[in-house]
Amino acid sequence: MRVDLVGSMLRPEKLKQAFSDFGQGKTGEADLKDAQDEAIRDVVAKQVAHDLPIVLDGEFRRTSFMESFAVVAGVEEWQAGARTYHDILARKDDGKAGTHKGQDPILLNRKRVTAPLKLLRNTLVDDFRFAQSVTERPVKVTLIGPDRIQQCYDSEASKAVYPSTDEFLRDVVKVERQMLTELTQAGCRYVGIDGPGYTAYVDGDSIAAMRARGEEPMATMARSIDADNQVIANFPGVTFGIHICRGNRQSMWHREGKYDPIAETLFNGLKHQRLLLEYDTERAGGFEPLRFVPKGKIAVLGLITTKLARVETVDELCRRIDDAAKFLPLEQLALSPQCGFASSIRGNLLTEEEEFRKIDVMLETARRVWG
Repeated sequence: MRVDLVGSMLRPEKLKQAFSDFGQGKTGEADLKDAQDEAIRDVVAKQVAHDLPIVLDGEFRRTSFMESFAVVAGVEEWQAGARTYHDILARKDDGKAGTHKGQDPILLNRKRVTAPLKLLRNTLVDDFRFAQSVTERPVKVTLIGPDRIQQCYDSEASKAVYPSTDEFLRDVVKVERQMLTELTQAGCRYVGIDGPGYTAYVDGDSIAAMRARGEEPMATMARSIDADNQVIANFPGVTFGIHICRGNRQSMWHREGKYDPIAETLFNGLKHQRLLLEYDTERAGGFEPLRFVPKGKIAVLGLITTKLARVETVDELCRRIDDAAKFLPLEQLALSPQCGFASSIRGNLLTEEEEFRKIDVMLETARRVWG
């Protein structure tokens, strides 16, 4: 598969209004679900019409990509922070979309865990079954990975439940494996793991914050790689992709830094078959680190920005793929947007028309490059 989508898509205004009405208590869960169902049917049909080989529900049942950790006992406080029902319809464009750094709100207030983790409801299965019921094309489902979860976790405030972060991560792995077991048993064959936090290990501010907490960044990264690999181990016939970016909320970015210092460890260490890598700006550096991608693994080049409305051209994308192929064979490359189009419900600063124009350019580029 030479093209990919990361996960989230722009929510239609009608769906945003339904979330807002529900958040304000004007409507009930049934009304919100009906609006979600209608929007998902529509966005899946559009993806099929544009001839995408694999489709998504756009994360239309979530207000943030972080909500994919389902309904889990012990993290209610953290989950409440991930939901953004308030201010859903507000939208401010300061003319600097995609050009300035924003605070990562999830990390500003790390959350404690109040009880041992336990899966209460596997929403991933519900999401998959509905999306798959409205199309014959395979459906991709996304799940936040252990690295990002541990970055949101206040270990000091949670010692009464988990004396160490290692013990906490063991239960994260256990819960996520249960989620994936049920999801794959339902028939899902492509799971995208969101691992945006891996760029923290090349970002100066993030590294300083880790050290201030008494963490050794490379040791923390190694622990996260191990946890990510445990989550996806022994699911024959299932493809796993992992997405690595530098932040994407409302067209802002949160981290910067080239892959070079971590590429050999990260690209060889992760067992996922597809590495979805952000490569739309100079913040990501050059393609040289692709030489560390091992045989048998696909590097999906996130060359198409989801932060800006400007639609890339086929020619410029082909040139960049040619540059990447100097470091990794063409048969190990694929193409995608650099991130989702709407990591949170308000979405990035472009229109649905522009979103699908970018998708069409992606598909045309893939046809030209790979046939």
